[in-house]
Amino acid sequence: MLPTSGSTTRKLLLAFGALVALFTAASGFALARLADIHDGSHQLREAGNRVRDALELATAVRDQYAHVAHTIILGNASHVHFHEESRARVEALTRSLREQAQDEEERAWVADIQENGDALERLYRDSLLPAVLAKDHATVTAVHSQVLERVSLVQARAESLAHRFDNSIGSFEAHVGAVEHNSFRWALLLLGGATLFAIGVGIYIGNSVARPVARLSEGAARLAQGDLDTRIPENDPGELGQLAAQFNRMTEALRTHQAQLVQHEKLASVGRLAAGVAHEINNPLGVILGYVRILQRKAEGPLAEDLKVVEDEAVRCQQIVEGLLDLSRPGHGPMEKVSVRETCEDVVARLREAERLGQVEVRVEGTASAWAQPLRLRQVLLNLVRNAAEAAGTGGTVEVRIEPDKDGGASVAISDSGPGVKPEDRRRLFEPFFTTKSTGTGLGLAVSQAIAEAHGGRIEADTGPLGGARFTLRLPPASAEREAMA
Repeated sequence: MLPTSGSTTRKLLLAFGALVALFTAASGFALARLADIHDGSHQLREAGNRVRDALELATAVRDQYAHVAHTIILGNASHVHFHEESRARVEALTRSLREQAQDEEERAWVADIQENGDALERLYRDSLLPAVLAKDHATVTAVHSQVLERVSLVQARAESLAHRFDNSIGSFEAHVGAVEHNSFRWALLLLGGATLFAIGVGIYIGNSVARPVARLSEGAARLAQGDLDTRIPENDPGELGQLAAQFNRMTEALRTHQAQLVQHEKLASVGRLAAGVAHEINNPLGVILGYVRILQRKAEGPLAEDLKVVEDEAVRCQQIVEGLLDLSRPGHGPMEKVSVRETCEDVVARLREAERLGQVEVRVEGTASAWAQPLRLRQVLLNLVRNAAEAAGTGGTVEVRIEPDKDGGASVAISDSGPGVKPEDRRRLFEPFFTTKSTGTGLGLAVSQAIAEAHGGRIEADTGPLGGARFTLRLPPASAEREAMA
């Protein structure tokens, strides 16, 4: 399971968070500007209502004066009722304007309208109407002049208010227009930026997620088709890069395990073949060697040399048969805790006594203990040291380095100063019958690897510190059951 705190996850979360924040900011800004536009529209409606009330007030005052004029013309009180209705209308509009006044100047003008309206009402009730009914033309003429003056003042104030309110409508319209323009510009900028950022996030997701996932899918498809050399680039720094690395390690492990299975199958096949024919081959070989050695006692000259060749070849055949038998039974018997250094020194001493080391210097360094079958372990070490000495040649050097592992196992690295192993031969070293020596059987390393694997370990080949080949025998730690037995 991939960790949620990885770099790719954090980047995606940050990118989506920034994208959501940007869209939220754009939406918030647009909503705020819409609220400003709504407020401006509301103020425009209020200003329009004030203009309408001011103009209606001027009209209502003219209507009121018309009823005054009809009273004078008709010379009776037939229009008193209509005058009262007009007066009530003037009063209502004056109150509305008083409530809508925005500053002291407007309130002063409304107060002036109220004062002149009251004076007009008093002139009509107290002076004009009684004079009309009394047929007092001189008084009617004088009062009429005062009424006209009051009506003119009220109309002038009402028209001034209407003009003032109309100017405020223009300023409100300019403000609303500016808000709309700025809102559109900023909204376009924010939404355009959010769109570009979203495109960038999409490209990032394509490069950092979709493309690596596609590579993983393609690699898995190739692996499913049997291509065990499939590798996926690990250049992504996030979780997908870690997943690619895990995929590559899994593929390498699978390739290694398959190679081991193939190798084991080869060894098993050879072992089954060896087990079936070894007995039949050993018996004739034993008879041949027996008669050859009897004849050697009596033979002289060229015949003795020929018999020696026959003996050597028969012995070589016996060694091949023994190697095949070793492949069929690498060893699964009881194990003991042995000193690896003592075993190595004993192997070197035996090879030295048998004159198999020649003029090669062999050094044993380090110490460790391991669980193993002593005879099988000695067989593996003897084969590896003998091969190293043959590769080093006269005057060469072989180094046997023993080291304990941290987990309780041990390793024995056998290095030589010889020419080393060619890269193209390295992967075939442990195949049966593969050899780079003219006199080798090609079974020594295969048998040694089979014995090492029977112990739960393995032999690895690479280049050593002396410039030649290095074969490292790795022995695993002891199990709990073996430690309890000890």
